[in-house]
This record gives sequence, C-alpha cells and structure tokens, in this order.
Amino acid sequence: MRASRAWRKEFLKAGLGVAALTAASAAHVQAQTAWSPEKAVEIVVQSSAGSGVDRTARMIQKIMQDGAMVPTPIVVVNKPGGAGNIAYNYLSQFAGDGHYLATATATLLTNHVLGLSALNYSDFTAVSVLYGEYIGFAVNAEGQIKTGRDLVERVKRNPESVAFAFGTSRGNANHIGIALAMKAAGIDPRRLKVVLYKASIDATTALMGGHVDVVATPTSTYASVMASGKVRIVAVAAPQRIAGKFSDVPTWREQGLDVVAPSYRMIIAPRGLNPGQVAFWDGVLGRLSQSAAWKKELEANSWENIYLPSAESTKYLAARYVQYRGVLAELGLAK
Repeated sequence: MRASRAWRKEFLKAGLGVAALTAASAAHVQAQTAWSPEKAVEIVVQSSAGSGVDRTARMIQKIMQDGAMVPTPIVVVNKPGGAGNIAYNYLSQFAGDGHYLATATATLLTNHVLGLSALNYSDFTAVSVLYGEYIGFAVNAEGQIKTGRDLVERVKRNPESVAFAFGTSRGNANHIGIALAMKAAGIDPRRLKVVLYKASIDATTALMGGHVDVVATPTSTYASVMASGKVRIVAVAAPQRIAGKFSDVPTWREQGLDVVAPSYRMIIAPRGLNPGQVAFWDGVLGRLSQSAAWKKELEANSWENIYLPSAESTKYLAARYVQYRGVLAELGLAK
C-alpha cells in the first residue's frame, strides 16, 4: 500500500489532478447511456503467446470470465511483430467499436517519438493504466560492482567500458531509465554502451553469463532468476523501496540520485469510443483491479495496483509522452 501511494504521488507531481479527475469521471459515468458488448470481445496482444504481456492478458480474460464481468465471450488474439505496430495497426481498423481492446506498454509512445510508428497513444482510446512497477538495475553477483554508487563511479571513469543491456529496442522505457539515472549522475547518456536483446530475460541470462555488465528492466523480470544467486540488483528507480521480494534493494534516491522511472501496463481501445463504451470498461476494469485474483497476481509479481480509469490514463500518458520526448531528444533519438 505504501508503494502504491508513492506511485500516485509521482503521478500527482505531474500536475494531473487525480482526485478532481476521479470525481469528474464518476459524475460523467453516471450520466451516460448504458452500453455492454453484444458480441465476443477481443483482447489484442502485441507479443507472442507465453510472453509476460500475454500472461497478463490471459489473467484479465480469466478474471473477467470467472467473475461474469462481461456478458459475452472474451478471446485473446496475439499479433506479435513490428515492435507492437502489427497489433496497433490491427486495432486501429475498428474505430468506435468497444468490442476490441489491446494491451500496451510505453513502447506505444516511444515508437512514435522515435519515428518508428505513425500511431501514438492519442490515436486510440486510453482505457486504463492497469499496474505499475519500476526499472531495476542488476549486475552479476560475482562481479566487482556491489552497489549503485559502484556502478556510477565505474561509468564515470569510462562510460564506454560498461555494457548496459536491455530488451527490446533502443529508446524504450528501459533505455530511458538508464539515461535518467546516468544523467542524474552527471554522465552524458549518449556516451553509454548499450546492448539490445529480444527480451529482457535474454539480457538477464547474458548478465548471468558475464557477457554484459548491467541490465535495466522492470523488477518483475528478475523474479525467476533471483534464487540462482547469480544476479544482484543494485538499485531500483522507485520513489521508495518496493515491498515484497525486492524490499532489500535500495532506491537510487537512497544512493544520492533523484531518479524515478516507472514502467506500466495499460489497456487501450480503438479511437472514437462513445461515453457509454468508456463507462462500461471503466466499470469492468475498476472491479477487476479490486478483485482478490488480480491482487494476488500483483503481489506475486511485485506490481503496484495503481489502476487509473480512462480520463486519468489519458492525462498520465500525455505527461509521459512529454517526458519521453525530452529524454530521447537528449539522446539524439527523437524524430
């Protein structure tokens, strides 16, 4: 609970007025004509079956079906490839149709900043931000880097000597987390050596094998390998220590760097949904976010339950887009 409040505090610092938006949204919802699905609902996933995002989509599907939250069948449709563009192009064909949802990550925003996609968050309906987590910085447990300060000192001595690895593309949220941390330490992020992998777990495997020096990825990625003893997380870019299995990991703030780099998962829909359709999904996902099954999933993955309905999600994504463009412009990657 403490971490969730801290996450919302970071949200409020962006000047988005969560409380006012929530009240306005509730009044707005009550005034809408009722709508509910009349045919099967599709949840489009931008990655292959078995991926982390896919597992989240299938958990959402199960909770909705088990709780009879939606009156029609729900199917998960995988559309991997093109850094999410195949899925998002598919979704964009169904303007105004509330029977289509899609999972999305910060890559939807960064791809637009990078010029890799013509589609931005504003080309869709932001249905909800589902949960948040933070970028964790890990090193090989047998290496000489023991703390975040050790990492900073080594990079200061020779930025090109430290290989930062992450998945899946240059300029994504992981890359931005690295840039924010090193910039806060007075290091030019453009001088850093970065190594890309198809997935963050692949980068973590390379770290365990001694092939790279640092991995930056949301902390839940490390959950499956922590028992090996081969990975040490030296810093997390959170406003305060996170609960659960990573509670002993110090924040960057504790180590002298004012860095917060949230990662998040969201649900989007085609553009042009009417108020009744938005109100329906606000209600369904609001109930899902409070369900025991969802809370169990969040706890198991050290995710923060910071569910935001449509209006708040739209404001949040607008603020994140401005932040990402600023960072990526400094990196010389913005188009």
